[in-house]
Amino acid sequence: MTTALPPLPYRIAHTRAETADTRSIELVPAGRELAPFAPGQFAMIYAFGIGEVPISASRLRGRHGGLVHTVRAVGAVSTALYRLRPGDTVGLSGPYGSGWDLEAAAGYDVLVIAGGIGLAPLRPVVHELMDRPHTYGRVDILVGARTAADLVFRDEIESWRGPARVEVTVDRHTPGWQGAVGLVTTLLDRLELRPERTCALVCGPEVMMRHTARDLTVRGLAPHRVQLSLERNMRCATGHCGHCQLGPLLLCRDGPVVGYDRVARLLQVREL
Repeated sequence: MTTALPPLPYRIAHTRAETADTRSIELVPAGRELAPFAPGQFAMIYAFGIGEVPISASRLRGRHGGLVHTVRAVGAVSTALYRLRPGDTVGLSGPYGSGWDLEAAAGYDVLVIAGGIGLAPLRPVVHELMDRPHTYGRVDILVGARTAADLVFRDEIESWRGPARVEVTVDRHTPGWQGAVGLVTTLLDRLELRPERTCALVCGPEVMMRHTARDLTVRGLAPHRVQLSLERNMRCATGHCGHCQLGPLLLCRDGPVVGYDRVARLLQVREL
């Protein structure tokens, strides 16, 4: 099992509001620096006096050269992190877990599918795809959110158009929204998939990932070419507490990024 890493002090260099309850925070070392993160890996972030929470990096190098995490205020720790301001300090340990296997995607078309804040762990992947366009084939990015107000990185999404095909949908129409309405899986019908030469990277609510992965395999993608980020119930990051167990897998250790071929049957078992 992985040995727990001691947290190092990191200072908040910059914050950016993404939605009404979601904020990106850029962290720079206040002393010794952690080892580099790969896209898809996560850190344990300690809000001093409150607790810790695992969060995947949403940008590997921000405007101040720091590591960026995007936090939604849903619990005591995440709410405390959401309220941080430049100059505040947190504890950071990592990197933990497996990242997106971009080497396996080299030479293939890449399909990125994100639901809600699931776009955050995929954002470094998009940056990699944009930085190395000759390494990969066609890039398609499908993004879903509950409403337009819940879309994260909205301005940046627009900048991806051109180098990639980008389609965005929301579950519920609100005044002013002119785009698609429906589940993110409905956007697959807009694509001309080449399943024999496509890799898919998927992150979002588990029910969304389960249906998306199944739909992709029905359309001809090989299960091992569909990668999912399963961040369910991770707490200790070292495989000791067992909260993130999925059958024989401990997702903080064996994931969070796993191939659909490894988890397809496990995801069909309710409450597993």
